Amino acid sequence: MSTLELKQKLINKIQLTDSRTVLYELNTLLEVDMGEVEPYQMSEAQVQAVHEARVQIKNGQFLTNEQADKTTDEWLNK
Repeated sequence: MSTLELKQKLINKIQLTDSRTVLYELNTLLEVDMGEVEPYQMSEAQVQAVHEARVQIKNGQFLTNEQADKTTDEWLNK
């Protein structure tokens, strides 16, 4: 499918949808793609938290999804 064909297909689908959520999300995606939205800037505290989390992961200090689910279930049942 060519770019032109894909554009037309998307235009047709956009015209048919009444979903405000879908239209909003498509608009947001296009704004990001076209550089109309500034990237999110993290605070220094957020940057530090991400750095610490990466170090913890590198050192094996994390839970698997199953372990996290089990811990959450135990906490909720208290």
